Amino acid sequence: MSEALKIGKLISAKYRNLAFIPIPVKFFLTGVCRVITSSPGRLKMKLPSEVPVMTLPNAILFPGAMLPLYIYEKRYQRMLSDALHSHRMFAVAMQKSGCKREIPSQVAGLGLIRVAVTRPDATSYVIVQGLARVALKTVVRHRPYRLQRMHPMENDEDPAPPLAPLTRKLRTLVVRRIEQGLNFPEAAKPLVKDLDSEQWNSMTSQSMQHFVQYLDQLEDAGQIADLVTCTLLPNPQQRQTVLETVKVEHRLMQVIRFLKSEIQHKRKQP
Repeated sequence: MSEALKIGKLISAKYRNLAFIPIPVKFFLTGVCRVITSSPGRLKMKLPSEVPVMTLPNAILFPGAMLPLYIYEKRYQRMLSDALHSHRMFAVAMQKSGCKREIPSQVAGLGLIRVAVTRPDATSYVIVQGLARVALKTVVRHRPYRLQRMHPMENDEDPAPPLAPLTRKLRTLVVRRIEQGLNFPEAAKPLVKDLDSEQWNSMTSQSMQHFVQYLDQLEDAGQIADLVTCTLLPNPQQRQTVLETVKVEHRLMQVIRFLKSEIQHKRKQP
């Protein structure tokens, strides 16, 4: 098994109900599977009109982001098999807040299966890469898994407003938040039990350096907003709000507001 799958195996089991994946792990995965930095339209990728939908608590898939999953439910095993034999795509939707029933949010992330390893017991370790934010429409069927019609949500601002001041502001906040330090989720500690604090701090520091360098290379303001959100905003409701915001100017403003709040919250902690 490759190093990417070993990491995917570990974090799939521990993080499938968490919004935040540790930065070093996330950047290891993006280093293995190249991040897509173009929209499906620019890639001229043909998207299906209907896709399977996986509904998960606190899970949001952004365009270009990597999401490791552990597939163990029978319905999703069938879904994975069908997807691998067709377009290799399915949507990941966060379960609507406050709903006891499994009802997906209307805006989801469409993902492309990059890696899938099936075990003898029929469970699978999967790494999905986000392609686009999509609006989920009519339900085609509920069994054996949810299938819905969808269409991609793309920014149609023409001409695009000047976004440089907003991206500069966001980059400044990113550096400020990183300087405050990042907390490692309690549930993730078993994954790094052999690392002492000095080793963890070194690993985090290197990952953050790579993150800032990569961010500086990006020119697409929408991608910058998405990357900052899926890396530095742990609140799933805030992340879902950003996913649902199509206009890039408004998206940047949302991320700036949320990141400011995160920085202020961190300052109040002892």
